[in-house]
Amino acid sequence: MRLFWRVFWLNALVGAVATVLLMIGPWTVSAPIRLIEAVVLLAGLAVLLTLNAALLRWGLAPLERLTRMMTTVDLLRPGQRLPVTGSGEVAALIDTFNQMLARLEAERGASSARALYAQEEERRRIARELHDEIGQSLTAVLLELKRLTDRVPEPLREDLAYAQETTRNSLEEVRRIAHRLRPDVLEDLGLVSALTALTSQFAAHTSLRIHRSLSSGLPQLSPHVELALYRVAQEALTNTARHADATAAELSLTPVDGGVLLRVDDDGKGIEGRPEGTGIQGMRERALLVGGELTIGPGPRGGTRVSLFVPTSSAGEEKT
Repeated sequence: MRLFWRVFWLNALVGAVATVLLMIGPWTVSAPIRLIEAVVLLAGLAVLLTLNAALLRWGLAPLERLTRMMTTVDLLRPGQRLPVTGSGEVAALIDTFNQMLARLEAERGASSARALYAQEEERRRIARELHDEIGQSLTAVLLELKRLTDRVPEPLREDLAYAQETTRNSLEEVRRIAHRLRPDVLEDLGLVSALTALTSQFAAHTSLRIHRSLSSGLPQLSPHVELALYRVAQEALTNTARHADATAAELSLTPVDGGVLLRVDDDGKGIEGRPEGTGIQGMRERALLVGGELTIGPGPRGGTRVSLFVPTSSAGEEKT
């Protein structure tokens, strides 16, 4: 039944009830109207309006649920659907909206995949140029400074030694940045070794005390899944070091029923009430790309917990 006719028949029902009551009831209206008659008419009008409002609310409830879903839906949290209730135009509208959500999620996943692949390729290119171009140039400068140190008079050696130390620190920083952009250890030694190196690097360059618990009995993971787990752990630790005011963090990677689970806990000030930034949105896109489920919320002992579960069905191949 079309929405027009549903509203029409609901109002017609209310009018018919009022007509029948007036026909069979003992009520009359005097001229001028008496007080008791005015009270009866107003009470009857209130009852009819209440009945009409209740019937319309019942009939239009699916549209209200659809409106709420439209204002709150998030494509980075896939699977949100409305039950197809009502009839006629309302049911068709809800079903069309659900189909539209499915298409948008698929298109968002495909575009995110292309963007992340392009981002990783750009990171590899920048890391390669940093290592091959800038790294080699700094190495050549360092060697030349060392050669000059042995030849210059004693008063200048201290200045050259300072220049050597500055150049050496710059070379180490370039290598560290190149390593963050392109984790060679992930490709060469696997995910567990890469996460071990990542936590060691954060512990060395920040004030965080990091405890790690990495299981060696993981199922076979595809390179895409390993990269997604690594990047989520990297971003979670980066957020902890920059924004959480935390003193300690714990990273764990374990096999669970049906998949693998990555967790990063900290003892910082938490994330409640703060909007999600681009880093968290990037983690959600990576989780969506490999068919995983990312949850971010309070930790068991305060602070923030970041969890990424990747099912076994998605662990061996990329989700398209």
